[in-house]
Amino acid sequence: MAAGIKCDLHIHSHHSDGKLSIPEIVDLYGQRGFGAIAITDHLCERNNLIGRVTHRLNYSLSKENFETYMKEIRTEAERAWREYEMLLIPGFEITKNSFVNNRSAHVLILGVEEYIDPDLPVEEILMIAKIKGGFTIAAHPFHTGDFEFQTFYLWSRREELKDIIDAWEVNYRKNISEAVMTSGLPLIASSDFHHSGHFKSWKTKIYGEKSKGGVFESLRRQNLDFFLDNY
Repeated sequence: MAAGIKCDLHIHSHHSDGKLSIPEIVDLYGQRGFGAIAITDHLCERNNLIGRVTHRLNYSLSKENFETYMKEIRTEAERAWREYEMLLIPGFEITKNSFVNNRSAHVLILGVEEYIDPDLPVEEILMIAKIKGGFTIAAHPFHTGDFEFQTFYLWSRREELKDIIDAWEVNYRKNISEAVMTSGLPLIASSDFHHSGHFKSWKTKIYGEKSKGGVFESLRRQNLDFFLDNY
């Protein structure tokens, strides 16, 4: 069997609430033999108190800095390929937090370099992302076990959303959700990386072409395995 391509498609940098810069992330993953990663910094809604506070703390991308963020990803993508033969896929995490778990949703949008208004309804955001050729992932749609906002909106509507969500995260770092694992939905494992302590997590190894389209196709076809990365 082919060795496969190690992937981590849920990574945060200091453009939101991550601790490392994008160049530091590229070197960390490149030196550890990854073939594909995605930078997915938070893009938080502004139409509630939680979102406004998040923006004030500079824990979110904004319309004003979005192009600067994408420009840096493009620059680092060239270096990642040149130095490590590693894909760096552009992305962001639409972040809708509420004190009511069933209203909270986090959606990873990969392969889209244009700003999408996070204040739009989740369903509309997903449709826009698909029209733009993006790959959509339901981020940790189950109880993570941590003291944080729990994001149940997508999971509670999985039947009506399954045609516009390409994959569902099956893990939160080292923890696997049995409900998601046995759901019959297309799955992915990623780290939700914010700092080096998060590197130890379940991740995905895909079998297919090392290109953005190849990664997305392998995920859609579920030509993949999960592995626990204890590096």
